[in-house]
Amino acid sequence: MTAQHHPPRPAAVRLGLCAADHFEAVQQCGRSLVEAGAVDEPYVAAMHEREKSVSTHIGEGVAIPHGTAGSGEHVHRTALVVLQFPGGVRWSDGALVRLCVAIAAGSGQSDGAAEERGAGYLDLLAALAKVLMDPVRAARLREAPDAETVERLLRSGRADR
Repeated sequence: MTAQHHPPRPAAVRLGLCAADHFEAVQQCGRSLVEAGAVDEPYVAAMHEREKSVSTHIGEGVAIPHGTAGSGEHVHRTALVVLQFPGGVRWSDGALVRLCVAIAAGSGQSDGAAEERGAGYLDLLAALAKVLMDPVRAARLREAPDAETVERLLRSGRADR
């Protein structure tokens, strides 16, 4: 499998949200994936399980909520949703998160092989991490005024685009 150079187009972008805590933020992320038709409801519970085992906060005020290793059976298609929380959400590790990029991957659309699903999931995580760990791009995403800006920043090769 060839690694993706850019994350896929977001299935949903929701800006200007509020959440009382990381549990509520992950719930909103999961609901967005369900509403986008990317996952079944049990995937949302798997996202909460993932967060209990390890924080999905990656730095720069960004978290990448996603399901557990065994949750791929609830994924219909690879997708990501972007949720912006301008006021910040205190995350499970104590960090303040202002941007969540929730992902669903591993639906087995190619041939159903577990190895292929796992590789696709890792490719997506790697592509996202490359974009989101850029301090300039992460800051612009946290402050993006509209969905078009979010999409452009996620898919651009440089932070100044």
